[in-house]
Amino acid sequence: MTDKIRNRWWSPVLVTLCLCLGFVALTLVKVEGDILKFIVIGTRFSEGDPQGSEGYDGQFGYYIALDPNPQSVRPHLDVPAYRYQRILLPILARIFSFGNQKLIPYWLVFFPLLGQVLGVAYVAKIISELGQNPFIALVYGLNAGSLLAIRVALPEPLAYGCVAVAIYAYLKKKYWLVAIWILMAFLAKEVTVVFGGAILFSLLIQREWKGSGILAVGSFLPFCIWQIWLWWTFGKMGIGSGGANSTGFEWIPFMGLLRIANYNWIYFLAMLVVFAPLVVIPSVWGAWVSLRELLRSKWDIITLSLFLNSLVMFFLPFSTYRETGGILRLSVGFVLAFLLFVAKGNYSRLLRYLPLWVVYNVFLFR
Repeated sequence: MTDKIRNRWWSPVLVTLCLCLGFVALTLVKVEGDILKFIVIGTRFSEGDPQGSEGYDGQFGYYIALDPNPQSVRPHLDVPAYRYQRILLPILARIFSFGNQKLIPYWLVFFPLLGQVLGVAYVAKIISELGQNPFIALVYGLNAGSLLAIRVALPEPLAYGCVAVAIYAYLKKKYWLVAIWILMAFLAKEVTVVFGGAILFSLLIQREWKGSGILAVGSFLPFCIWQIWLWWTFGKMGIGSGGANSTGFEWIPFMGLLRIANYNWIYFLAMLVVFAPLVVIPSVWGAWVSLRELLRSKWDIITLSLFLNSLVMFFLPFSTYRETGGILRLSVGFVLAFLLFVAKGNYSRLLRYLPLWVVYNVFLFR
């Protein structure tokens, strides 16, 4: 690859920015300019009506941004500790809106969009430095899970944007920056602890005691304190498998997906056909290939990230697999880890087929 192409890491950033802005603008036109339609508010939690409409997950960040007081917002959250732990997005929205309630929904959409652009910028830089065409980063930039999260004002793009910056900082051995960005990722969405764990374990294996100490003190300790505070305030920690009506993590690989067959065979077969190319096949391959590398003592951050993210996809709960939106959003971290591993290993065939993942964006226009 020529240096001219390698240095054009900003090109996929511009493409992602333009398409995300276009997506948001198109959605605004469809909802007649009502930014609150991005939040998908349900009367069950907004009005306390047990028989009311359920709404969607973005409403909980909206309620927290409106009034961060734990006791005031508690009645508006289905699982208070679980929702409140994802504090970064609602707090940013509240701060930048200066408490103006009419502006809060705009910021709740803006920051996920910003996170997606930030993420694709650093994914492109990493891929470029791995010797691959930075345009491959569009597989991450245009992945359906992130775009869906922007559409419904959820923190995945912000969380994994922070992860991408942290990985780049790790590769440059700037460990304080790693700690700061990983902590922000933890506070955006707790599942990013998978990447934080991969970074910490990689540092320990390499006997980078200073770096591992900085990460432990700067990221994991504050996150543990945060979880203790949540337990003290709400009676339980935030870490869990989901909100109301969620099921637990599984012990048998893909049992969460297989359980769908108990309820509806046709829906199960449809989900299997649709999501096998995104989740099942890539995670099985990813787990096998990354484990093979680890057994060869290649304990680098990218290999560890793929291995751990593949295991996450194995044991996701039934409540995640049964919802197309849930599995798309949960797959964002896996897509990031898979893409970086494939680029690092120069798996040319996979690099050519990965753009097919963009097809999953059809779910955004149902």
